[in-house]
Amino acid sequence: MARLPIQKINELERRFDEVEARMSAGPDAETYVKLASEYSELQPLVGEIRALHKAQAEQADLEAMLADRSTDREMRELAELDLKEVRERIEAHEHSIEIMLLPKDAADERSAIVEIRAGTGGSEAALFAGDLFRMYERYASAQGWKVEVLSASEGEAGGYKEVIATVTGKGVFARLKFESGVHRVQRVPETESGGRIHTSAATVAVLPEAQDIDIEIRPEDIRIDTMRASGAGGQHVNTTDSAVRVTHLPTGLVVTSSEKSQHQNRAKAMQVLRSRLFDMERQKLDSERSADRKSQVGSGDRSERIRTYNFPQGRVTDHRINLTLYKLDRMMMGEIDEIVDALISDHQAGQLATLGAHDRA
Repeated sequence: MARLPIQKINELERRFDEVEARMSAGPDAETYVKLASEYSELQPLVGEIRALHKAQAEQADLEAMLADRSTDREMRELAELDLKEVRERIEAHEHSIEIMLLPKDAADERSAIVEIRAGTGGSEAALFAGDLFRMYERYASAQGWKVEVLSASEGEAGGYKEVIATVTGKGVFARLKFESGVHRVQRVPETESGGRIHTSAATVAVLPEAQDIDIEIRPEDIRIDTMRASGAGGQHVNTTDSAVRVTHLPTGLVVTSSEKSQHQNRAKAMQVLRSRLFDMERQKLDSERSADRKSQVGSGDRSERIRTYNFPQGRVTDHRINLTLYKLDRMMMGEIDEIVDALISDHQAGQLATLGAHDRA
């Protein structure tokens, strides 16, 4: 366990046993809920630690058997095979524990707001923005998450010029946060008679959903304008002034929502504004903490091209980790776990490398 902080691991085991004992003693309901939350957080890590201890005990027994000259040849061969398997298991447990001990992003367990905007490419960009939104919708459905559109501006030929939605569930932000950036598509548009490949793009921003306690918005810092909502082609959705535009005066951020209920529009616009302000604050703190370090998985800059979807070749390439998959059709159906897992693993490897550099220093 040379790479692992033994003292910290022992403290975590002791704390887990203490929490378990206090839960068994029958505390009051409020205390029990707090203890149960801590217990469920510690349980996977302590499970890995105890599995590691068990494997290390097996290793010691096998090494003692091999060191004993009275062990016959057949038993020795079996012990050598078992020892190889146990060492591999120990390495896997140690790696899992290292990952579990990495500093956590406090927003990882939160729901998220996903904003998709058509970029260069006109109608084809809007169609691609729609394809991306449906990809995330399908992925969310497979995860058991709920998607609700907060505002949408449709493209003339379909898709979206802009769509903003909440994705509600446990751990949404952790799974989707590396989707922020410019997504580029290469394909032959349906309207293209010559069969030429066009390149267009859409921008994705994934923000952790902010709570009231995260960001305080003072009434004097916002201006709220109401206007008549209009649908595709300019038709009026209804005859009342229901669309809402909220302007945050200190930052200049503007959020609009144009559903049928003015009350709902105001609430939805404030929800998006709060999350954008929270995201700005997080990025500011992160850049202050790590001014000299660029994250392994891109800078988080939403103008950065992160991924290319090449339809003629059925290929998706994530440029941050140089990963190419020939399963574009399945990805567009929402099967994005392979690329999400690879991005998370790369980010964790970067964290481990940074911690290792600090340890050596």
